[in-house]
Amino acid sequence: MSCRVLAALALSLIVASTGAVADERDAWAALVNGGHVALVRHGNAPPGSGGDPPGFKIDDCATQRNMDERGRAQARSIGEAFRQHGVAVDKILSSPWCRCLETARLMALGPVESMIAVASSEQSPELLFVLKQMVADWRGPGTLVLVTHAVTVRALVGIMPEQAETVVVRRRLGDQAGMDVVGRISTPR
Repeated sequence: MSCRVLAALALSLIVASTGAVADERDAWAALVNGGHVALVRHGNAPPGSGGDPPGFKIDDCATQRNMDERGRAQARSIGEAFRQHGVAVDKILSSPWCRCLETARLMALGPVESMIAVASSEQSPELLFVLKQMVADWRGPGTLVLVTHAVTVRALVGIMPEQAETVVVRRRLGDQAGMDVVGRISTPR
């Protein structure tokens, strides 16, 4: 490879990483200012993207795909990051799946309410409508935290987040319906 190609590649990596840092700074600033929604994907739950085993039961954690110790540590780290940044959390809603409820509780940001709409996807249009309306109506003053699944975040904003990643959104300004992505907060390492 020529020196020019290597230099161009290095520059593009620097620009890309700087953009990610700015994106994360914008996300934290929005959460600190309040009136935004944090879409938190549950912590690490192996195998990662395989869904739940056949025959799982929503009220029986032993039948579901659950978090491992890494996922639990990620959940605690997310909560600690919220506290360190001074994010005021007004409400925490979680999907009723055990990996989401455990993530929300380990974040330790306040009482957690289980709500089936927080687990919606393209396969549940009625629930997805309810969730979209809830996000679009959020005004704060603090932050609404939704602990959910990748497919829910994708259905809401078109982003497939990593486990324990946070996507920060706000209602669209003006008369337009919907929401806009403010930024993303990386999975804790």
